[in-house]
This record gives sequence, structure tokens and C-alpha cells, in this order.
Amino acid sequence: MSYVNPKWVAQRDHAKAHGLVWGGYHYPHMANDPAAEADHFLSQVNWEPGDLVVLDWEGYDPANQGVPRADQAAYKEAWLRYVKSQLPYNRVGMYANLDYWRNVDATGFYGDFLWIATAGHAAGDPGIAAPWLFHQYSDSGIDRDYCHLDSVDALRAWANPSTPTPTPAPEEDDMPQWLAGEVDPGDQPTVVLVPAGSAWAQYQNRRLHLGMDQIAPTSTAGSVRVAIHNGTGWRSIQAVALSSAKGTVDVPLAPGDAKVSLQTAAAGVAYAIETW
Repeated sequence: MSYVNPKWVAQRDHAKAHGLVWGGYHYPHMANDPAAEADHFLSQVNWEPGDLVVLDWEGYDPANQGVPRADQAAYKEAWLRYVKSQLPYNRVGMYANLDYWRNVDATGFYGDFLWIATAGHAAGDPGIAAPWLFHQYSDSGIDRDYCHLDSVDALRAWANPSTPTPTPAPEEDDMPQWLAGEVDPGDQPTVVLVPAGSAWAQYQNRRLHLGMDQIAPTSTAGSVRVAIHNGTGWRSIQAVALSSAKGTVDVPLAPGDAKVSLQTAAAGVAYAIETW
């Protein structure tokens, strides 16, 4: 909320003078309001089409170590969507390392592009299934990165779309990071849903316990719809009001039920889920 790299103007001008595509990089303090931090970040630059915008999503510094990981996940969702709403003609994406991508991310959402850091992997082979654009494959001396695109001209054309690139709401099958396979009793992975978002997991003949907590205060009472997919179609189970701070619901699964879907219209809601 107060720091600005004093060298950024000189660094930008040097990069652009040598024909490079330039972008701005925001490192968050995730206990702060994401929109307030974004406003501070965005106000420093007279943004032009073709400038890249990146959230450096990691929190190993003292300011972030005490922030719950569910809150860090919610920050990422809110920051990317808010900044995209302010800069619809710019590419807005996320840089993350393997720890944050696999252990903190709850939705698989990264905005317009994913910049994944897996130092020690071969360039262009980061070892993840999700689509990515940039791969940081080394941090020895300086960071070294690989890009999917064929040339600087291709990168420049991608970075400068002629029409706005709206950030879509996440689709169920776009969220492979949330939960995969079986869950041992007592484990409670957390999933963070943005407004109108959804999440899902595959289960066979299991019973789910869903716990709902509002991460941040919201003036709008929300609800969550729990639905079951039996392999041929969805059937709604029940809606749970979130007018209070917390709520829980047990969901019995029948033989053949394949997926569970959660959908919400309330912002900043976390769902802890376990099976037995």
C-alpha cells in the first residue's frame, strides 16, 4: 500500500528501448484489501495497450506468513478479477511457483495467463497439466524463462488485443486443482468460490460434510446450491442460506453419483469439505 520500486521507470524504458514487451509486477500483502492494493498499484502507471500486468502470487515474507491460505486464495481471485475489470484491453495474469499452484490455489484460475515457476525443470517442461504461457525454469544468478509463443512479434500481438478480453467465470472442468481422488477422514481441503463460481470433486458412494464460512463481511446475503451429478445429469440437493456467518450441510451420495457441484452468488465464501 506504500511501496513503489524506485527504479521501475528506468527499467521499463530500458526494456522498451531494446524491443522487449514490458509489464508491471505486483507483490501482495494478502492481509490487505485486494482492491485497495490494486488501486495503489494501477495508479503508478499510465497503462497502455500491450503492457502486461502480473500478480506475483506468493507469500513467504513475514507480512504474509500469518495470513491463512484460504484468505490468500481469495485474495488472488479478487485481485485478478478486479484488475481485469479496470484494464480490459490488457493481459492480466498470475505468476506462481509449484507450491502455491498445488497447495494454495483452490480454483485453477489465473486470469489471462499462467506464469509458472518450477526451477530445475527443463525449459518448456514445467511438469504441470494446466495450460501455461511462461515457464521460469531457472533462478540461478538471474531468472530465466521460456515462452510458448514463437517470437517476440507473436508475444507483442498477443499482448495487444484489439478487443477487450473479459475474464470468464471459472467452469467446473477448469478447476483441476481443487480436489482430486479420495479424501482421508479428517482432511478438510478448502475451496474458495468467487461470485457465481462453482467447484466440483469426484466421489463414489461417499457422504460429504460441507462447512461454509464467509471470509470477509458482505452486505448481501448469499446462498449455495449443492448438486449431484450421477453420470447422466445434475440433480439439485438443497440450497443453504448464508445470511449468517457460518452454515453446514450433510450431503448423502447415492451409488453412481460422480461429481458434486457447489455454486454461490455471495463473494468471499470458503467451503471446507470432507468425506467418510
